Amino acid sequence: SKFLALVGLDEQQSDFSFGRTISSVAKQIKAKKVNTVMFDNFSTSKIFNGIYEENYNDKRYKSKVGKKNNDNDNKEWDGIESLSFVNISNPSLNESYQEVAQTSSKIARGVTFARELVGAPPNSKTPIVLGHIATKISQDYPNFTCTVLGQSECEARNMGGYLAVQQGSKYPPQFIHLTYKSPSSTSDSNDNKIHKVALVGKGLTFDSGGYNLKVGASSSIELMKFDMGGCAAVLGCAKAIAELQPKNLEVHFIVAACENMISSEAMKPGDIVTASNGKTIEILNTDAEGRLTLADALVYSDNLNVDSIIDLATLTGACVVALGEECSGLYSNSEILCHQLKEASLKSGDELWHMPLNKKYIKNIKSKIADIKNIGEHGGGSITAALFLQEFVRDTTKWAHIDMAGPVWDSRSHNPTGYGVKLLIEYLLSL
Repeated sequence: SKFLALVGLDEQQSDFSFGRTISSVAKQIKAKKVNTVMFDNFSTSKIFNGIYEENYNDKRYKSKVGKKNNDNDNKEWDGIESLSFVNISNPSLNESYQEVAQTSSKIARGVTFARELVGAPPNSKTPIVLGHIATKISQDYPNFTCTVLGQSECEARNMGGYLAVQQGSKYPPQFIHLTYKSPSSTSDSNDNKIHKVALVGKGLTFDSGGYNLKVGASSSIELMKFDMGGCAAVLGCAKAIAELQPKNLEVHFIVAACENMISSEAMKPGDIVTASNGKTIEILNTDAEGRLTLADALVYSDNLNVDSIIDLATLTGACVVALGEECSGLYSNSEILCHQLKEASLKSGDELWHMPLNKKYIKNIKSKIADIKNIGEHGGGSITAALFLQEFVRDTTKWAHIDMAGPVWDSRSHNPTGYGVKLLIEYLLSL
């Protein structure tokens, strides 16, 4: 059967919402082939991304998948298989729609890759598995290399913050450094300048909270598989970059992957550790572990002499309280980088809100017996967490921190969002 669907949108709904609506209607009527009428003011990429993301249906862990069902009315919908855009008023744009759709599909596959990583149970995405995934990207695509540092290599680099978190787990540390380098240009003109960027993703494959155990219904310990959302965004971005193969870029994808567990070897409240830049950290709360892993990841990234560093992390519940589930908090020491990321946010639909790096709050993370402590005092938890991270980046380095604890997970649909992939791609392609 053929169906004609008329979709009405109010002024508050975006092109992305339109795309999601198209996919939702297709699901209701179990449509496999969809033709969409476009108008000149529509954003093809946002509509396509909306369709693709609403089309997401993770059935990897369903035992019923593959079983025969001869009842057509009750068959499960497997998603849209064919999609085309048509502009009736301006047919000359139709070819460009298909080009945009091809690019958008590559980015959308990166988003799906991130969603599947976040949505996977902790026992199927251990730190070792993440190391293998990053290595496979470098093996499957040109212009990529990958190094995974183990226990001895991390010890040699004095990564005391990262190793303190990891030591409670049975899995060894997996410090991932995946690199994309565009083919070398023979020209020295500004048009062919190589932009060097480090993307750092928090990679806690499961966070129990450690000895400051997550307890009670509000702790959502069963959802702490999403505490590697920053890692998923970074690797999802790498996947999309691998397909897009953009020019004039050198991108370093950095993840200090580990678990935060309880054992006789685990870090304890009151421990003092030394990060790889020599700064000492008093651990007052083992559930503020992400910043300890990011500290060493940031120092490592800064030593790569890149033009800018962006870290993404499901870092604080305080940011969720402040901004909710739709928007992440953006902190930066660079107005230029901050502006670039806000522009990328508007284009991608991954929402950001610029937050203050208020220097007055630094006193809240000063320790009496070490250089700093891993939790702040007197509120402003997302701000003090960002200020903590800034301690591990040189003042001359352009750096941004994205606290994505809210938008990493859609609590209404109970699905991962793949937040951050589109944002990072838009940023990188704008350089």
